[in-house]
Amino acid sequence: MNKRILDYTSYFSLSLRLQAFLWCICLLATVSMKAQSVNNNWGIGIQLGQPAGISIKKHNSSGMSADILLAWDLNDFFFVNLHGVWEKDVSGADGLYFVYGPGVFAGFKERNRHRDDDDELFLGVSGTFGLSYYIDQFEIYLRLTPRLAVIESTDGDVGGGLGFRFFFN
Repeated sequence: MNKRILDYTSYFSLSLRLQAFLWCICLLATVSMKAQSVNNNWGIGIQLGQPAGISIKKHNSSGMSADILLAWDLNDFFFVNLHGVWEKDVSGADGLYFVYGPGVFAGFKERNRHRDDDDELFLGVSGTFGLSYYIDQFEIYLRLTPRLAVIESTDGDVGGGLGFRFFFN
């Protein structure tokens, strides 16, 4: 069997284990903590999609919230997305919000695991928009994130996903 296929198989298996572990942590935290509002609190969770990753949010009920995604995919790519987001409540739907905001990203892609001279660095601007639904201290969201890389080359891309966050005191 091809060694490259084995590398991806073990990486994908590790990624699924990490995601399962994070889900368990979030669920255990909900059992041990009483219900509370998300206003002005920190939230952590996961995002599934392209790319998948750990999602962190500093909620600000009176203005722009900070939204961070530490993400990876199966092509040896890791990046950080940082967005400032605003929320507008959707009338007639209690707990449902339209979310939008500008952001930046930085990424690193390793083209060949066996060579050191073909790695790429990506820097660029992005935006995000979608829906968030809050239930007590939980947020479930769906996002689209168009990105425009400006360093190492100019290139456009669209990502996004479905995510879940738990908010702490």
